[in-house]
Amino acid sequence: MVPSATVQIGKSAVGDAQPVYVIAEAGVNHNGDVDTALRLIDAAVAAGADAVKFQIFSAARLAGPDAPPCEYQRAHGAPTSQFEMLKELELSPDDFQKLAAHANDAGIAFLATPFSTDDLSRLRDLKPPAIKIASPDLINFPLLDAAAQTRLPLIVSAGAATTPEIDRAVERIAANGAAGRLILMHCVSSYPTRPAEARLNRIAFLRQRHNVPVGFSDHTLREGVGAWAAAAGASILEKHFTLDRSAKGPDHFFSLEPPALARYIAAAKEAAASLGRGNGDFAESESDVRRLSRVSIVADRAIPSGATLTADALSFRRPGEGIGPDRLDEVIGRRTNSDIPADTPLAWSMLE
Repeated sequence: MVPSATVQIGKSAVGDAQPVYVIAEAGVNHNGDVDTALRLIDAAVAAGADAVKFQIFSAARLAGPDAPPCEYQRAHGAPTSQFEMLKELELSPDDFQKLAAHANDAGIAFLATPFSTDDLSRLRDLKPPAIKIASPDLINFPLLDAAAQTRLPLIVSAGAATTPEIDRAVERIAANGAAGRLILMHCVSSYPTRPAEARLNRIAFLRQRHNVPVGFSDHTLREGVGAWAAAAGASILEKHFTLDRSAKGPDHFFSLEPPALARYIAAAKEAAASLGRGNGDFAESESDVRRLSRVSIVADRAIPSGATLTADALSFRRPGEGIGPDRLDEVIGRRTNSDIPADTPLAWSMLE
């Protein structure tokens, strides 16, 4: 697998051989109430998330008055139009100022997804460490251009996108000088996503194709899928969470409640840590067993000085602190320069 680049998000490096970076996606699960949003930040901190993310938008700019909601949104109590639904979920600029300040005080990165260039301008004022672009806006080149030009890292989701669409978006971002700041997110835009539809092998495909860190925006209901994604090479995870899965709203039903989010994050970070650096070397914890369980070349009987070493004069015994049997061909035929008592491990200093 081709190593991908590392992208810096605030104080955290995201990429190969780095701890998995977990975004707790609060989204619109505040239901338009800033106090609930503040509580969501606290829950994300308690769960161990690296970042908490919201969605910043104007209903009037985002959806036409007659745009219908998606089927999963209708099934969970959405109004008859996307505009009406989104209007109930808006937060004001002052609300977002409070959220960003609270996240900063709590020691968690504050992120948000803008859905227009005007939203992006509002978000920049909050000084986020990165910009998240939602899957539907992978083809929104004006927004991609403006986001790339912020000089901030870009986290770009690729749900419901074809390979040529992803290629064009990556090329567009590179054309704006942001290639080294890009993180792609494998995403399945199905709510909820069945584990059989998660297609986690797409993570490796995108890493190899674009040589960038790749994450997974997880819409499954399973707590363990984040760990699977980390094992599949995801450098970053995004998971919706809520204070109450039974609450009214489009996204609560497929979100994790805080205790489950904490378990999700712990499992994902453990899985990522278990991958190690992948450089082929043994772990430091193996040193004792390596030294004591391997064998060394030893004198099978007393060998006088000046003797030419032959195979029948040697044997192999623990510990492995002397010359290893893999060097036997280099030992046989050499002359000794001192007496070697029986059972003594050979050392190069004993040989001419």
